[in-house]
Order: sequence, then structure tokens, then C-alpha cells
Amino acid sequence: MLAHPVEKPVRGIIHRTHGNLGGPVTRLVSPSDLGELIKPFVFLDRFDFDGGATMSMEHGWHPHSGIATVTVVLDGSLRYAETTGKAGVLPAGSVEWMRAGNGVWHTGAPGPERVRGFQLWVALPPALENASSASHYVMPEDVPVEGPVRVILGAHGRARSSIASPPMNYLVVSLKAGERWSHHPPTGHTVAWVAVQDGALLTGSRIPGGEIAIFEPSEHSIDFVAEGNTTFVLGSAARHPHDLVLGNYSVHTSAGSLRQGEAEIRRIGSKLRADGKRSYALRQY
Repeated sequence: MLAHPVEKPVRGIIHRTHGNLGGPVTRLVSPSDLGELIKPFVFLDRFDFDGGATMSMEHGWHPHSGIATVTVVLDGSLRYAETTGKAGVLPAGSVEWMRAGNGVWHTGAPGPERVRGFQLWVALPPALENASSASHYVMPEDVPVEGPVRVILGAHGRARSSIASPPMNYLVVSLKAGERWSHHPPTGHTVAWVAVQDGALLTGSRIPGGEIAIFEPSEHSIDFVAEGNTTFVLGSAARHPHDLVLGNYSVHTSAGSLRQGEAEIRRIGSKLRADGKRSYALRQY
């Protein structure tokens, strides 16, 4: 008798959304909603600024604590500055990792051309959520690549990010029309999601551009086929085992750690006001 082939399990999608559009920024995930499903990934914005957009760096100052922000610039460029003293320009293909830890303020503005990309927040574990702030900026030529994958955080195949993040994978994947690609999560990575920038993905069902899809908790692989030339980001990790305790710009694991972070935010904010900086966030603090 011929053995029946064993069907490969299809990892189902448990939630999908186009998010909430607010001008050039689409909020796909917030800590108070889908962040609970995919933590440690607790926030995701997809941004698309038209060329010639004018935004003031000086009016954009805002704080964070308890998290790391991860900005991926797909097209165009972004200017940035931090209260750590770092400042510069992120060109297309570059990556920002800013571990806010116990508290930091930063600001940014798009360059003169069309600017597209994603900003992610990562909830930090207790050992890091009130640690000193630290940032790491990776230029396009230094982002590790394996096949169609650019490794932002973690590793894929032999490519490994230089960013010292908690254990997780965050990848940018670019596929040609009809190309197939599979995500094989590391052991313990039961959280997985994708957000499509251009084109569409087929994986049991269709995920169009502009949508985020969250997969059921599992260590099963996920198979994709590109419908048209397709670019997307993918995150995978072990589930963050802590509560999300939320401030206005902060995510911590306890009320005590949040109070500590917000006290540092207020201290830095007072210095910014004394230096003549202006923003809505500074009025709050």
C-alpha cells in the first residue's frame, strides 16, 4: 500500500486589520489593543510622508520609557535627534534602535522626498525597562542580508543583526511576483505577524498591502507566495510573559517601574523646557 502524504499544517490567521489612518501615519498596533496579542511587539506604525512635507524637529520632542523603538526606513530619509546627544539622518534601507529604558526624549522629521517605512515598539524585560538608555543606528550597507531577507533584529540563516535586542526576530522581506518563501520560527517563538507594505501575500488566505495579519500561537512554519512584487515586515518571538502597564508614551511591567520611568521623563522634560524646546508632550510634562 502507498502511504498517504502527511499534510503540512497551515498556521491560521487569528486577527487582521488595516489599522487607523491619521494623515501620513497608519496605526496598526497599539499597546492597549493588538499589543496584548503579539507582545513583546506592542506598537506598529506604517508611515508614508509625501515629498515636500514640512515638519519641525523642534516641535516634535516626545518621551519614552520601558520600551525600545525600532524604525525601518524603506524609502526616503528621516532626520532624528535624542536627549542622549545623538543626531543625524537615516537614509533608505537604514535602521534605528533606541532603547528608552528608564527614560529618553527624541524627535524626528521626514526628508524632502517621499518617505515610507515602519516604526515598531518592543516591550523590554524587567532587567532592561529601567536601565540606561542606549541607541544603535545601522546604515543600509551594514544591515545583514540573506536571500530576500534583511535582518533588522535577531537572525535569519547565517545573517545576524548587530543590534543587541532581547531574543526576537524582526525581518524585512522582498519577494518577486510568484516567489515563494517560508518562515521557520526558532524554538519558542510562538508569536508571529506580518505587515505588508507593497504587493500582497498568499498564505492560506490573501494579505493585501497595508494590512497586518497575526498568526495563531504556534511554532509551525508559515509559507508565503508573493502576489506581485511584495515587501513586508515579519516579527516573531516568545510571548512577553509580563503585564503591559501603560503610560502616555511608556510601557512597563509594573506600576513601580512605570513611576520610575515617568519620573526620569519629567526630569529630562524640565531641562528641555529650560533649553527652550517646545512640543505638545512637553506641555504634558
